[in-house]
Amino acid sequence: MEKSALFTQLYKDYNSFKNQEISGRYIRQKDIQFLLDKLGEEFSLKEIGASVLGKPIHSIQFGKGTIKILAWSQMHGNESTTTKAVFDLLNYMNKYKESELVKSILNNCSFCIIPMLNPDGAEAYTRVNANKIDLNRDAQDLSQPESRILREQFDNFQPDFCLNLHDQRTIFSAGDKAEAAVLSFLTPSMDKDRQIFSSRIKSMQLIAKIASDLSELLPGRIGRYDDAFNINCTGDTFQSTKTPTILFEAGHFPKDYQREESRKYVFLALISVLKGISEESFKDIDYRDYENIPENKKLFNDIILREAKTESGVVDIAIQYKEGVKEEKVMFLPEIEKIEPKIDKFAHKEFYCENKKIKINGESKLIENVVVNKITLNDVELPLKCE
Repeated sequence: MEKSALFTQLYKDYNSFKNQEISGRYIRQKDIQFLLDKLGEEFSLKEIGASVLGKPIHSIQFGKGTIKILAWSQMHGNESTTTKAVFDLLNYMNKYKESELVKSILNNCSFCIIPMLNPDGAEAYTRVNANKIDLNRDAQDLSQPESRILREQFDNFQPDFCLNLHDQRTIFSAGDKAEAAVLSFLTPSMDKDRQIFSSRIKSMQLIAKIASDLSELLPGRIGRYDDAFNINCTGDTFQSTKTPTILFEAGHFPKDYQREESRKYVFLALISVLKGISEESFKDIDYRDYENIPENKKLFNDIILREAKTESGVVDIAIQYKEGVKEEKVMFLPEIEKIEPKIDKFAHKEFYCENKKIKINGESKLIENVVVNKITLNDVELPLKCE
């Protein structure tokens, strides 16, 4: 059980190498610049270009091995969990550089990591860049400077593996069960027929390895995305060059809307991948185990009010948080998504109203797509705080 022991110990020791200087959801270029500036001499920091609005985009290169790994985070500006995990990884590499695991990774692998590809989107806390383009749909047109920067790094570095690092919404379950997908993965398709060539098998094996390595720490909470082909997506484009590519998606851990728990599991998944690549241990894994990972389903709401009495009768009310930034903090605004007699979804928080009279914003006549400021159940106020 050496494998389980390693990841259990890393889980226990996590706070000793967690980068305490960044936290929360709102991570901007200026939040990571001082971390970049104080990287140790074993890390080579380069400014590789600028965003639409002129913000710098950097790469971090390190390692001296022959296996080359390209990774990028915050391609979508409001997806910062993996950026935090990248800096945790750098902290870990620096603190434990004399350990056998880190020495193996650094001796066998060379890295090029772009910690924030979309600094304009990060500042605005949006998915898109300053030209309102989704960079993850711009892999063919390369219409945006950020897309061209990533492609240049891919062409120049010529990686053996690619890690595409993202966040996903709270709506995803790992399969059909009431388990939120804390981590999800995808080996993108290489063509419209979703063929499985040897290069794609490698990424399947690595994802299966992650699922196995973290199975005791995240039982039933690891999901797999549908692999429908879209050549405009970066992962599909890179995979189509026969470069094994893995999509990481950091998801929702219970009561963890700031994604501080999720970041821990992203770090562990990164260690799993890097260990597997550096030792080539992933080659012993049956790639078909990848297909046994439950497919993501959109089966969660943030809040569901069950059997609430309204003017129109007894209904279920689904509420979803909408994210935005105010005074440099991410705000979670609850909004009524659906009102139906019965909502067949799971919820991160449920209230069983038992046919009691409910009012939202002081009104008993409810409509969808309304921001919720106050909920009262028989005149008792229910908590709306995001937790």
